[in-house]
Amino acid sequence: MKRKIKMEIELHGEKESATSMSKSTRLTLEVTGAALFGALSLVLSAFTTEIIPRVPGWGIAIIDPVSILWITCFLIFGPKSGLLCCFIGTLALFPFDPYAPIGPLMKFAATVSLIIVPILLLKLYKIEPGLRNSQKYKKLTSYIFTGLLGVGLRIIVMMIFNVWLFLTLWSSFLGGTNLGFIGLPSVNGWSALIFGVILINAETSVWDLLIPYLIVYGLKLDQKYEIW
Repeated sequence: MKRKIKMEIELHGEKESATSMSKSTRLTLEVTGAALFGALSLVLSAFTTEIIPRVPGWGIAIIDPVSILWITCFLIFGPKSGLLCCFIGTLALFPFDPYAPIGPLMKFAATVSLIIVPILLLKLYKIEPGLRNSQKYKKLTSYIFTGLLGVGLRIIVMMIFNVWLFLTLWSSFLGGTNLGFIGLPSVNGWSALIFGVILINAETSVWDLLIPYLIVYGLKLDQKYEIW
């Protein structure tokens, strides 16, 4: 009997040690992934800033490869890594972004808005036995649902950001802001700003969410790493 109890204690201790090692390894991978993708976003930004297509008259990239990298990091390495990657990437862009600090901060706010919604919803949603969070999020219906909510949050956040900027630092540019990029040059001022923010952020969000999904789940990178 004593021998059986001793064996159970030893097995319990080994199980705790394995769990602890697993958590330690996971944390290492999360931090490493965030640092790697944060650094990659800086390199990618340096090579693509001058060549990526932009919305005429607005200077905003039609497709933002940096945000795509940050969200890819989130899908592979999980919530902690995704948020840390956004933070590292934003700081890394400060010395090199021609629109710093506004450009990097707006990129951070826009991307985190897309990430924070699924993080919160996955915490509220009861985990199915044997099913990881990444697998729940992988379901197309879940991805589209959380994506739409994330886009809505992004539009709200960026609207507040832009209204503040055009009331303060960019007030002299408000009169020249219009919707010429969709064939409506006569729509200008606040009307153009409101509709422009909605249209541009909705369009860029599609690429920010679609491309990482195809890369990570299409290539089954989530199954290869199984971090979260």
